[in-house]
Amino acid sequence: MADFKKTVENLLATVDIQINGPRPWDMQIHNENFYARVLGGGALGLGESYMDGWWDCEALDQCMDRLLGGRIDKKVKGSAPAFLWMLLRAKFSNAQSKKRAYIVGEEHYDTGNDLFALMLDNKMNYSCGYWKQAEKLDQAQEDKLDLICRKMQLEPGMRVLEIGCGWGGFAKYAAENYGVSVHGVTISKEQKKLAEDICKGLDVTFQLKDYRELDEEYDRIVSIGMFEHVGYKNYREYMEVANRCLKDGGLFLLHTIGRNTSDQSTDAWTNKYIFPNGMTPSAKQVSAATEDLFQIEDWHSFGQYYDTTLMAWHDNFQKHWGALEGNYDERFKRMWQYYLLTAAGSFRARRNQLWQLVLSKGGVKGGYSYKNNPRFEQGV
Repeated sequence: MADFKKTVENLLATVDIQINGPRPWDMQIHNENFYARVLGGGALGLGESYMDGWWDCEALDQCMDRLLGGRIDKKVKGSAPAFLWMLLRAKFSNAQSKKRAYIVGEEHYDTGNDLFALMLDNKMNYSCGYWKQAEKLDQAQEDKLDLICRKMQLEPGMRVLEIGCGWGGFAKYAAENYGVSVHGVTISKEQKKLAEDICKGLDVTFQLKDYRELDEEYDRIVSIGMFEHVGYKNYREYMEVANRCLKDGGLFLLHTIGRNTSDQSTDAWTNKYIFPNGMTPSAKQVSAATEDLFQIEDWHSFGQYYDTTLMAWHDNFQKHWGALEGNYDERFKRMWQYYLLTAAGSFRARRNQLWQLVLSKGGVKGGYSYKNNPRFEQGV
């Protein structure tokens, strides 16, 4: 046991984290079995031991910024059985197959609309906000939606397909402010139900459908925070579906979290507790999937804003926990805190990115551009 503790202490010292230290980012250990559990289980052991109350940290986001910025996870996970199993499973199976597509909807997005309604902004956007001029979450998310509409050059009367429609935030905004017709698809029953209520009376429709079943043409396509559930074995098919559903001369905006390396597995804790079968793509993987199908007209990176977004979600979660605790136990609370603050730390450390790509079918003659919003004097 002493050897395990010393090993962990030495690893943490390389990123200036102390065991039971006085600073906000120092880890406070309550169970001496923690050291063996985290060395043997890697990311899964670290997250589960936090859920079980074996350790705490006053500023978990700062702790994770240091851990991930110093790549401590890379030093530990190579020998962790949980990671090796994830790697083998990724190589020999398709975790995001059509048969398994609805799992994340059932296990994450169907967790409960009450949780997301209290945690998110007033338009229920579950993706990175655009904080260039915004000071509050609601404004950051509205600015993001307007940015997307401008990038797609929306005009009244256009038909727009949204792959992964969430709770209808984009569909409602685009229909009300740009006069377009939106058809959204989702794999979550709870999302579809609430989206239909939110968009009642608008030229908007929703279906519970896997993206691979789509086969109708639209003027524009948008996908916001859904590509992370596709999986590297399906990236090409996803782009082929988007290509067949987009009219010649149309634009496709892809909004996705990205990673710095082309891995074929995902974090074991996140896969088990938050996003089953999720996987974030690398720039190389995204680019390869578009070859001979789309022209990349614009690639915008603003992952630094996801840190701000996640911290705002965490603040809302903490503020409204009293209204939620009747439906969720203390272990769920610790799990959700860990998810939000670890994710914030990963973006702060620049281990994760957020990209918006504008793709065209056939290329935009004369070059691509989009209208600026007067609020943004310096452009995007």
